[in-house]
Amino acid sequence: MITQQRAMTHAVETSTLADILERVLDKGIVIAGDIKIRLVDVELLTIQIRLLIASVDKAKELGIDWWARNPDLTSKAATPEGQDDGDELRRRVAQLEAQVGAKQPAARPRRRARTKRSR
Repeated sequence: MITQQRAMTHAVETSTLADILERVLDKGIVIAGDIKIRLVDVELLTIQIRLLIASVDKAKELGIDWWARNPDLTSKAATPEGQDDGDELRRRVAQLEAQVGAKQPAARPRRRARTKRSR
């Protein structure tokens, strides 16, 4: 009787955390969930959670680039009118000050408050 020896094969390929993260960022992953709080068939609160984990390149490929237009995240972002918020606020404050100044009479000097003297 001839015995045959078979070679055992083991999985030697392992994935490190960096490999898994690279794969997830390259392909992207979506996590979605809903939380609903109800009391006697009355919905009190609904929270919808949508989370997309992807690389910046993958997000741009999908048409997601909100961080490029968010003034809290970049100094290059502008308001729809083409001005940054600071310039618009300064212009509005100056306009309001001019309106208030035109409506108020000239300021009178303050009088000292009279106090009662004890005898």
